[in-house]
Amino acid sequence: MANVAGRLRAEGLDPSDWANGPGDRYSPHEHGYDKVIAVESGSIAFGLPADGRSIELGEGDRLELPAGTRHDAVVGVAGVTCWEAHLPAGRLAGVARRAAAEW
Repeated sequence: MANVAGRLRAEGLDPSDWANGPGDRYSPHEHGYDKVIAVESGSIAFGLPADGRSIELGEGDRLELPAGTRHDAVVGVAGVTCWEAHLPAGRLAGVARRAAAEW
């Protein structure tokens, strides 16, 4: 699989990396900007309280979160390393969506 950061940069994005340990949690929150997250290794599940969905991401998967999308997250048993890029609000479609590793 191609390097996740390189794939994001090839789209003109400027990603930053972050990592969390197994079972780490993020409380529900939202952002004033659009966000693209891609998993380099490990796994993480994002909850979308507004519609009751949970989106599981593994190595190579990507999540696009439009500005204002309330979400939480739980890191998988092996931890997670992600790359994240921020875009001006309104650049992404109006619904959170997952793309499998082939994006």
